[in-house]
Amino acid sequence: MPAIALALYLAACVLLWRTATGAHPHARGWVPVAVLAVLFHAETHVEAWRLLQGPDMHFFAALSLVGLGMAALTTAYGATGRMPALGLVVFPLAALALLAYALYGHADAVSRLDWRLQLHAWLALLAYAALALAAVLAVFLWAQERALRRRRLSHWLAALPPLTELETLLFRTIAVGFVLLTATLLTGVLFVHDLLAQHLVHKTVLSVLSWLAFGALLLGRWRRGWRGATAVRWTLAAMALLVLAFFGSKFVLELVLRRPG
Repeated sequence: MPAIALALYLAACVLLWRTATGAHPHARGWVPVAVLAVLFHAETHVEAWRLLQGPDMHFFAALSLVGLGMAALTTAYGATGRMPALGLVVFPLAALALLAYALYGHADAVSRLDWRLQLHAWLALLAYAALALAAVLAVFLWAQERALRRRRLSHWLAALPPLTELETLLFRTIAVGFVLLTATLLTGVLFVHDLLAQHLVHKTVLSVLSWLAFGALLLGRWRRGWRGATAVRWTLAAMALLVLAFFGSKFVLELVLRRPG
């Protein structure tokens, strides 16, 4: 199952590259291929959960699930004709995350967690997927602005929408991720009771700092019209905090200290 998903992600990238470089500028053949890649990627996790009799959310599993969410959102964007070039970055990232998950193996299931903690975990993964996609969009925005200033617009950058549309998509994605991150923090406060025993203090502090940074960015956009380099810096800084909060702590706990993350 992972091999099929990986092959489909590669095929979608090849088709997207031909679209971005002008060989077939209006072709949509990559969309069904990407949809199949996402479905086979999801099926890989579903099969693992059946064997484990519960969801697997260790470091590489969580990384793969975030990649799956990013790929699904990218496919949805592309199917509407917006940002197909996004897949040239997201699909390889999703494929690498899936490959790492397939090679690493599967940890014990977390079925012992009740539905409230599982809801908290799923909201967190969705938030990270949306905000990670926003970080990729921010990098695209930075690259496009830089290329326009230097008057060196490559084929794949030329395939991006105008700056104003790219900024609008960036902030809409951040808004969705911010709502999901807010729900994640609220469910954490309501359902996670012993932060010290569960090694969650640093994770909570960094997540709150990221939430504040994304909130400040949205407020700055609304009140002061923040855009361009300012939006890029705030987005990447807030995402860096979020990566440290979740994957940084899981890496240290699970892969270095060999403790549950």
